[in-house]
Amino acid sequence: MKALIFSAGRGERMRPLSDATPKPLLRAGGKRLVEWHLENLSRADVREVVINTSHLASQFPETLGDGSRYGLRIEYSYEGETALETGGGMLHALALLGREPFIAVNGDVWTDFDFASLPREPQGLAHLVLVDNPPHRAQGDFGIDANGELLPFADLPGAQHTLTFSGIGVYRPEFLHGWRDVIGDASGASELPPRFSITPLLRAAIANNQIAWQQHPGAWFDVGTPQRLQYLNAGLNTF
Repeated sequence: MKALIFSAGRGERMRPLSDATPKPLLRAGGKRLVEWHLENLSRADVREVVINTSHLASQFPETLGDGSRYGLRIEYSYEGETALETGGGMLHALALLGREPFIAVNGDVWTDFDFASLPREPQGLAHLVLVDNPPHRAQGDFGIDANGELLPFADLPGAQHTLTFSGIGVYRPEFLHGWRDVIGDASGASELPPRFSITPLLRAAIANNQIAWQQHPGAWFDVGTPQRLQYLNAGLNTF
């Protein structure tokens, strides 16, 4: 099974740290954020990883090499000077990811999640990992109804509680089929290569009951700001 690590973003909220270093290459607990993912993916018997790049792209191969030190083979999906966002980045990387389901994970999160617990053949188009809502996203991303079914929005009637998308999932390539019908004329979608978010596609697929999910009860951090990175570094030895 292959994996995609989203690493192309500019990291505006992480400035000034991200002015010189891409967010996934910042250190937490003595390792770069992306290295935690690479090691965890390797332990889960993933052997091929695609890293999409844009901002300070050359630092990734210079730092991580071909992946052999992690027991992996790394390929880089360069998107140009402007990152293609999550949906456009995934679409751009499909040529390297192939025709089978693949793992995708945000490069700027830290977690103790066991990637081996993910299904190799997701029910429907994708399988998402959700977590309890962090303080900075108390409203959550998706609702959960009384039957444990996933709802595309957190505030829909029938939502018993809400959860936050961890940025970890398994996707079939078919998830991106017909993406333009969902995205429409959104800014960037008509460019070549197209630039768009994965979120509308997820919501549309959830509304059609094509997304499965599981909840991770363990540690998870969205390392989006210097303050959160500092907090993670201070507490990492407790996990």
